[in-house]
Amino acid sequence: MNKIIIYHGSEKIVDKPIYGFGKKYNDYGLGFYTTEDFELAKEWSVDDNRSGYANKYELDLSDFKILDLSNASALDWISILLENRFFEVKSTISKAGKEYILKNYHVDYGKYDVIIGYRADDSYFMYANDFLNNSLSIEGLEKALKIGNLGLQIVLKSKKAFDRIKFLGYEEVDDKIYYPIREKRNIDAKKKYLLEKGNFKATDTFLTDIIKGGLK
Repeated sequence: MNKIIIYHGSEKIVDKPIYGFGKKYNDYGLGFYTTEDFELAKEWSVDDNRSGYANKYELDLSDFKILDLSNASALDWISILLENRFFEVKSTISKAGKEYILKNYHVDYGKYDVIIGYRADDSYFMYANDFLNNSLSIEGLEKALKIGNLGLQIVLKSKKAFDRIKFLGYEEVDDKIYYPIREKRNIDAKKKYLLEKGNFKATDTFLTDIIKGGLK
């Protein structure tokens, strides 16, 4: 099957996603951010004291160029985030690491129609920050990305992708129900991460090792 059902959590009904419209500084740049997980879309649609909408779509993936970062190196994911999200890099290590990753792990993601990847909000952003500050190994980062089932995004990037999406309807989402669920998911993920963070091996590879050419 080349057709999938996806959802977009929002504070409004989005019956026709517009190519070239949106926030430039999202995880993977300008695009339309969705998920195959209906419950996650509901969580992402609400905020504290603000309800939302889970918009439903059908997407035809026929002959799409798809970049699946869920199966790629975490360094590929980090390199894209560094191009699009703001990281406070103050230390010599983090500055050198940012420069090294952008130079050596650049992903030409602009040529793809769709990107599948982790959502760099809250917990995931903390993992990336810790890695850039040399307090989390690459092995720890890749393990952390699997913690808490925080969800994958399916991001429409090309005009071709926008032309293939079909609006199927929406469901109103009550923040009183779904905001606590979202918060609990993030809190649980952070707790699991903090418990695992110190469990690294002597053979683990940190950012300083990568800069020195220690990653094989």
